[in-house]
Amino acid sequence: MTIRRAGRDDVPAVLALLDEATEWLVARGRTDQWGTAPHSTSLRRVEQITGFADDGGLWVGTADHRVVGALAVGAALDYVPPATEPELYVRLLVTDRASAGQNLGGTLLDHARGLAREAGVRLLRVDCFAGGDGALVRYYEQQGFTRDTAFAVPRVNDVDWPGQVLVQRL
Repeated sequence: MTIRRAGRDDVPAVLALLDEATEWLVARGRTDQWGTAPHSTSLRRVEQITGFADDGGLWVGTADHRVVGALAVGAALDYVPPATEPELYVRLLVTDRASAGQNLGGTLLDHARGLAREAGVRLLRVDCFAGGDGALVRYYEQQGFTRDTAFAVPRVNDVDWPGQVLVQRL
């Protein structure tokens, strides 16, 4: 996999990865993480991913001229408790389901670690869905992160979305 900075032209491919991940979750009855609607049909999500590209924090991993993973880094999102020191925040990590087991996510996280080091930052943080069976939290722990703060994002006409901030010191 080759990693490169993404631009607006890559937004549809990143949204397709998110749509594919949502389909995979839905097929397993795990609708509490991202719901059931495709990300590509959500104006809010399209604007968010486009913003990640516009601010220079969106990266894509490609293989065989195809986007197989995406990483967005930058400042923590508004719903996350603030850090007490300079940090680089992983805002998005998604990989191609057809490439599962190839450590694409780990490779993209290594890229984030390198970006943090280049910036002289010693703290890398990420948040993820903490509900269900906790598999996503365990994934990040396997990648060297430790649990920090649990939080909840209020949702209209639905239960709060449970989140977990994880940290890694570099």
